[in-house]
Order: sequence, then C-alpha cells, then structure tokens
Amino acid sequence: MIQVQSSRRMKIKMNIVLALLVLVGFGVLIGRLYQLQLVDGEMYQAKALKQQLRPTAISAQRGAIYDRNMKTLAASATVWTVTLSPAELKDADQLSKIADFLAPLLGVEREKIIERGQKTASYYEIIKQKVDDTTADAILRFCDENKINCVNLVEDSRRYYPYGSLASTVLGFTTSENKGAYGIESNYEKVLAGIPGMVVSAKNAKSGNMPYSYDREYEPVDGNSIVLTIDEVIQHSLERHLETAVIEHNVNNRAVGIAMDVNTGAILGMATKPDFDPNEPNILCDPKALAEIAVFDEQIAAASGEEAERLKSERLDALGKAQFAQWRNKAISDPYEPGSVFKIITASMALDTEVCRPTGEYYTCPGFHIVAGRRKACWKAAGHGTIDFTQAVKFSCNPAFMMIGAKVGPRNFYDYFERFGLKEPTRIDLPGEADGIFYDYDTLAKETGEELASSSFGQTFKVTPIQICTAVAAAVNGGRLMQPYVVSQVLDPEGNIVSTTEPVVKRQVISEQTSETMRGILEKVVGDPDGSGKNAYVPGYRVGGKTGTSEKLDAKEGGEVTRRIASFMGIAPSNDPQVLVLVILDEPQMQNIYGSVIAAPVVGAIMSDILPYLKVEPQYTEAELSDIEVKVPYVTGGVVHDALSALTARGLSYKLVGDGVNVTGQIPSSGTECPKGTRVILYTDGTQPADPAEVPDVLGLSAQQANRTILNAGFNIRLVGADIEGKGVMAVLQDPLPGTAAQEGTIVTVTFADASDAFTAEETYEAMQESSSEPPPGAASPAGG
Repeated sequence: MIQVQSSRRMKIKMNIVLALLVLVGFGVLIGRLYQLQLVDGEMYQAKALKQQLRPTAISAQRGAIYDRNMKTLAASATVWTVTLSPAELKDADQLSKIADFLAPLLGVEREKIIERGQKTASYYEIIKQKVDDTTADAILRFCDENKINCVNLVEDSRRYYPYGSLASTVLGFTTSENKGAYGIESNYEKVLAGIPGMVVSAKNAKSGNMPYSYDREYEPVDGNSIVLTIDEVIQHSLERHLETAVIEHNVNNRAVGIAMDVNTGAILGMATKPDFDPNEPNILCDPKALAEIAVFDEQIAAASGEEAERLKSERLDALGKAQFAQWRNKAISDPYEPGSVFKIITASMALDTEVCRPTGEYYTCPGFHIVAGRRKACWKAAGHGTIDFTQAVKFSCNPAFMMIGAKVGPRNFYDYFERFGLKEPTRIDLPGEADGIFYDYDTLAKETGEELASSSFGQTFKVTPIQICTAVAAAVNGGRLMQPYVVSQVLDPEGNIVSTTEPVVKRQVISEQTSETMRGILEKVVGDPDGSGKNAYVPGYRVGGKTGTSEKLDAKEGGEVTRRIASFMGIAPSNDPQVLVLVILDEPQMQNIYGSVIAAPVVGAIMSDILPYLKVEPQYTEAELSDIEVKVPYVTGGVVHDALSALTARGLSYKLVGDGVNVTGQIPSSGTECPKGTRVILYTDGTQPADPAEVPDVLGLSAQQANRTILNAGFNIRLVGADIEGKGVMAVLQDPLPGTAAQEGTIVTVTFADASDAFTAEETYEAMQESSSEPPPGAASPAGG
C-alpha cells in the first residue's frame, strides 16, 4: 500500500514537472515568437524583402543639347539590351537554336552565347547592349514564331550626335553606361542625366517568380536639356576653314578657332582640329596618331614572345594618349605664347595709363632693339624706321613695343595683366580649363628689363586661347571684362525654362575712351592697304584685328627655335564690335608662316561667312562704292584661303565646290568684268561643275523679283538700264536668253526699262537674239583662268 502511494506521488510529481516544462517551453516559444514578430518583426521583414525583391533599373532619358537656334547637337534614342534567362531554357537544342540566330544578328560569338546559356541557375545574362529597334523587332519575331520565352529585351537609351564631329571637343561624349565624359556632357552630367526609375519584383532563390505576384514600378525622371550659345552655322564655318587651313599649311600640331560675342562673352563657335566623332569617340581621327599606331602594328606582327608583349603594352599606352589628346579641348586646356596678338593688350595698357598717345610720339626701329645688352630683332629685318604709336600697332613693330612696354613699367604691366583676367582661369563652364603661365612681379621688375621687354610683344609667357579672347573682347567692347560661357539656358523635359545665363561683367578694365581709341587703331591694321592684317579685309565691313607669329621657346631643337605659331585675332564691325574671331595654327610647315600671311585670310573668310549671317549691315566706303564693276582675279592654281582673300578684297563672294585645298577651276573666269558681290564658283582638287542648268525667264519682272529668281537658280546677275528702284520698271532684255543652258555662276545681264517705254514682245525677242550673238559673259570652263 505504501509502495502504491509512493508510486502515485511520483507520477504526480513527474506530471507536474512535465507540465512545468511544457509551460516553460511554450512560454519561451511564445516569447521568442513575440520577439521575432512584434519586437524585431520590421527588421526581419526588411531582411526578407531584401532577399526576395529584385530591382530592375529603368534608364532615364538623357536631356538633349541644342545650339542657340534649337538645332539638336546631341540627343538620346531608345535602344535595347538583349538578355537570356538560362534557367528557363527547355533543353540544349533550344539554346543551340537561339545561338544560331542571335550570333550573326548581333555580331556576338556563338560560343559566348552557349557559355552564358549553360549557367542554368541564372535568370539574367546580358548578350548584347545598345541594340536598335530594327534588330529588336527581328528578335521579337523570332521568339514569337518559335515560342521562346527565355530571351528578353530591356529598354535602354543611346546617345547620338546628328552633326558628327561638329563641336565635338565642346560637347564631349558619353560612356557605354550613358555617363557624360568630357565637355558639356561631363560638366552638366547632373543636369542632363535625370533620375533612373526601377521595377521591383518578388523573386525566389533562383531569381524566378514567387508563387504570389508583387511588382512595383518607380517611374524615371528624364534629364533636363541644355541650350548652348554655340551657333551651328558659325561653328560649321569655323570648322570648315580650320580644316582647310590645316591641310593648306601642313599644320603639324593643333589648329584652334574661337568665335565670341564681345559684348556678352557668349561663345558662338569653338573648334579644335584634329578632333573626333563623338558617336565613335575611341576611333582615332588624327593622321599622325594613326600612323604611329600603324608602326606599332607592323612591329608587333614581326615580333614574338616577350618582345611582342612589350610592344603591345606600348601600343596600348600610345593609343590611350592619342585618344585623350583628341578628346582634349585645346581652346581652353593648352596655353600658348600669344605673340603679337598680345600687343592689343600692351597698347591698351599704354593708352589707359596715358604714358603713350595714338599720334605725336615716335619710335625708331632699325630692325632691332637692345635690352640688357642683348639684341632683340624685329620681324622686319630692315626695320620700320620712325613710326608713331598707331603705326607701331599697324605694322606690328617689336622694337617699338619694347619701348612702349618700358614706358608702361613693370608695376602697371603686372596689374593690367591681372585686371585683363590673364593670371587666372576664365572659369568658362567647360571642364579641363588650364591656367596661364606668367612671371611673378619681382621677376618682371628686374633691372635688366628683359622679361618686361619680351612680354610687351607677347613672348616668354603663356595664356590659353580663351583667356586672350576675353582680354581682347574687353579691350574693344568698352573696357568690360566678360565672363565667357557656352550654356545659355536649361530646359525641363517639357521644354519649360529652368534657368537662363545672364552676361556677367567681372570688372571695368580700361576706360571707354581707351577702348574706342583701340578700335580705331585695330581697324587700320586690317583696313589700310599697308596694314599687317590686310589679308583679313572684307569689303563693306569694318574689320579690325591683329596678327601674331610667336616662337615656341620651350621647344628648341639644337638650341634654336624652329617651331612657331601663326595666329590672327579679328573683330567686327570695328566701330561697334559684335563678334571676335581667333584662329591659331600651331606649327605650320610652310616657308612663310607669318600670321599675317596664313592666319589672317582664314579669319577674313570666316568673317565674310558669319557677318552677313549675323545680319551685320555692310557699310561701304566711298572708294568701295566708286568701283561698281570689278575684274575677277586669277585664283586657279592657288590654295583656297589665298583665293578667298583675293576675291573678298575685290568685293566678290564665293562658293566652294569640293573639300580640297587647291583651286583647280573657277567660274566666272579671270578678267571677267562683273558687279561687286558676284559669286565666284571655286572648284577644288579636280572637282567638276554640275551639268548646265536652264536660265530662267525674268522678262517682265521687277528688279527685286529678277534678282531673286536669277540668284536662286545658281547664276549671277548684272542689272543695267533704267533706275531699278523706280516704279513701273521691269526687265525687258536678258542675256543669255531664257531657256539657255549655262554653267552655275554664269553672269546673266538683265536690262530694265519703264513699262511704258518697253518693247513689244517681237522687238524684245529680236533685241535678245542680237545681244546673244556672242558667248554669254562669264560662261567659262572651270579650268579657265
């Protein structure tokens, strides 16, 4: 009995202990569940979502870049990324079929597609990026016809540049990830890029869809667009003439051109040659660089082992350096010795400090000037004799400017150099701007005066092309140093204006009176028959400017300076400056490499293009108006810019046919009498005229109507007879006859008379027949003088 009771008590105790254990276990479990679900629930939920949710990025549309007239310079197009989901492949045969189709279509090796398709645990393998719509449509048709659901297309965007290499060093380009690299694309990356969107989906451990559906889409925010101050027409003129000059004068290094609005600092055009195509930025365009890489290729082909590996490494380095060189905007990143163009600044200092006057003070130039016991030569070995201040600028006399610099003195020279903005970057809104290189004050103020003397005519220091442009603009615009800029507006994706750049005046550098005096002096440099810049003359337009020929003192060979830079700075109209054009030809390989000879004609040709385009009204002098008819000069056999200079000097316009640099034909022929303004067709490097066109009938039309009809048909016109501005005046004769076949550029002589005195139709026809008995004037073959 005692044992039974003892056993029962033991069972009761065990049950109690078991119950306690169960209660404690459940208590712990409930506590843990409470901890997991209520206390730490949000943390674990976040971890689960992080493992289960897969974000897929949606690219934002990159903003466009426009010129100042809203012409598209850079835009984005929709492209596609082709992906493969190996986990969803049916079998090896399906993979083989997919590879057979995609490999030739996408230009991808078949083995690579097979290799990616064998990663059966993956749901996302990239096959090809940046695929166009046509290719994407072909892939969709293939998948639909063959019931394939493991090949996918992901929307993306690709940057393209409609004008190719135009303004490439200003625009820059984008990387394969659509990120800005160089130029505007880089500097305004945050403005242009936008904010990517994404689609968030629930996936299992193998990146497959979860049993339940979860998708959330976050829309991308497209980037803003940018409107530049660059003008596509001016940029085209700048680049075409630079390209021609590089070939004409065998320019060994860079060629740089800048066109600037002198009153605002807005950049109308900026070019560097050689440049590149931003659509294919890695492809070399510089012939010198291509030749260097070709030498490496030949050496590698002939080598083996370690030697071949070494050459491959050197080739890769050379290729990288060449690519960086062609991407660099040398108009802002490469300082140079400005030479005599800087005399504009020295002259402005001298006039503003009143240590010199435009006339009444004289300097004697025997062809050299002695400073610190050293003889410093003038570019004219025989010297300029006794000249005044204005003539010193006009003739670009180095000895005179050394004397002028000494009058200015080191303190004033240093201070004005700084005030003109030449001791600091301009801070133009482009990346990669370099600073100039100049003396500290103590060095400039040495008793010998040698540094001051050489600086006065633009040698032994360096500035960037953009620095000298802003400084010269200040010298001629009334004395205001402007902040240069290339972005005028930022637009949102709907085209609304987000911000506008207003012109910024940094400071007043010289007085308005000094600036006005400088404009008059610079006009003489170009407009006077004996001015050093006469080759930049454009009839009807008051062009001022300054030549420059500088020595590259830091590139001596055998202790001698053998490399030079030819340049010209032009401003127009000189009485009310609107535009400035700088052209720099670095290391021309010609016998005569003076800026006055090879750079001035380039600027003159650019000015003759852009001044009418900018609607600058011509203002002809009495001498220009007195010679209504001129003779066409003989320009066949010369280079393009010499021909253009000869034509513009006589008040003739031109049209270039072909991309060559040598003139091989012209219409009208040399010696032809024609009205000023006649357009001479220049054929380059063997190009031939188009088939003759039919001369239109202008009989009975007013002078304005006849002029427009003839010019639009590609011919020139000579107006004779009655006062063409009078009422009731109409065309009564024309030669060649209506319907006659004639070459482009042929001169059509149209005679006008009062309608009341006009011939009958029969008389008119007879008169035209008589006047057409000789060959029409100007209808020469292109090979004729």
